[in-house]
Amino acid sequence: MNTQAQKPNIEQFKNILRMHSLKATPQRIAVHEAMLKLGHASADMVTDEIQKNGNTKVTVASVYNILTNMAMLGIYHHRLSSNNKMYFDVNTFKHFHIYDCENHQYKDIIDNEFVEMVEKYFNRRRFRGYSIENIDIQLIGRPTRRKKSANQPF
Repeated sequence: MNTQAQKPNIEQFKNILRMHSLKATPQRIAVHEAMLKLGHASADMVTDEIQKNGNTKVTVASVYNILTNMAMLGIYHHRLSSNNKMYFDVNTFKHFHIYDCENHQYKDIIDNEFVEMVEKYFNRRRFRGYSIENIDIQLIGRPTRRKKSANQPF
């Protein structure tokens, strides 16, 4: 699985916006640039990142609206954290997450073998009255306080 294929660069992002009859406004471009840098972020985090650069004027409300619209179009994914904040994910390829419940951060778990195993399992299962559209697995954890080795995936 090519994990970079689903993360549109700025030119691809502009093309996606055009396909949805949306303009590539400075605010939308700034939000996407921040999301490319942050990966997983709340509207507050994206706003802070944009304001650090100082090139584009945005409010948290406008950033939240842009992020929500992008999630509705499938450009980003979104999830509600335990601290009641909506977090957005620029990576829309199949992967899972570990949620750090102390620091309220999401980290990607990219494991193609596990994705295939889970999909295979659920493809054999039937849930009366439901058609499964997507599988979203999130592990919840706390930092172990150990130093991370260079080989750890997250």
